[in-house]
Amino acid sequence: MSATPPVGLALGSGASRGWAHIGILAALSEHGINPTVICGTSIGALVGASYVAGNLDQLEAWTRSLTMLETAKFFEINASLRGFVDTERLHEFINGHVASDTLSIEDLEKRFAAVATDLETGREVWFTEGPVVEAVWASMSLPGLFPAIRNDQRWLVDGGLVNPVPVSVCRALGAEVVIAVNLNGDIVGKHLTKHKAPPKNSSGIGAKITDMVREYASAFAPSEKEREQYPGLFDAIASSVNIIQDRITRSRMAGDPPDILLSPKLSKIGLLEFYRASETIDEGRRCAEKVLPDIKRLLETD
Repeated sequence: MSATPPVGLALGSGASRGWAHIGILAALSEHGINPTVICGTSIGALVGASYVAGNLDQLEAWTRSLTMLETAKFFEINASLRGFVDTERLHEFINGHVASDTLSIEDLEKRFAAVATDLETGREVWFTEGPVVEAVWASMSLPGLFPAIRNDQRWLVDGGLVNPVPVSVCRALGAEVVIAVNLNGDIVGKHLTKHKAPPKNSSGIGAKITDMVREYASAFAPSEKEREQYPGLFDAIASSVNIIQDRITRSRMAGDPPDILLSPKLSKIGLLEFYRASETIDEGRRCAEKVLPDIKRLLETD
């Protein structure tokens, strides 16, 4: 009887929709499917790192308890406008639910890689060694939300700009069977939240900041009336990134298709709606369970 071929899991980018990866990993594990190669981009890198570090159950419990208010606390309006993420709070979260600062990729029992983008050259950067936290941080530095990350004389941003679903990385690390998760397959044009025009304020920086805060807040919980007006700043960023990633994903997977593709239905989950973890995780689980027979047939050995 031949051995089961090495299985790789390519976890794609997609911001809050990335909690679906938790449900997918849980469903695979419950049915005895344990990938030996885990590669992730952006939120896929974060969830993948939590999995290989043995913290996935802890991450799931935390995400399911997350509220809209707690989600909002991870974001801030700052004077520099380099990004809107409270990096100190995010770092604390990563250390508590993903990996410690002292954990290195080389120390992991499974092969792991995270994908980032070199902001100057546009090339993709693979983190296959070094601190896990640094790799995750670089991979998920989404332009407009996170500041770029300095690493090895390079400025790095979100890997979703070049390789949203890192099938190629899995194969390069030795996976013979690759299961890929595309979080953006049904997103383009479907999730756009439209916002009302802000009221005319008196001139000055204070008025402009007030308008920005109002639009920023409505990105978390827009009203029905706001959905009928023009798109706001954060929706414009979200939709632009979704379009880019959708087109790149189609192109990359046409040239290097995975053996199994999972595309959970997540069009109703907004970019920053991390507090909707329960429904997102459950959809990931449902999606994985539908294709479990195909995965098991693929892994059958003589």
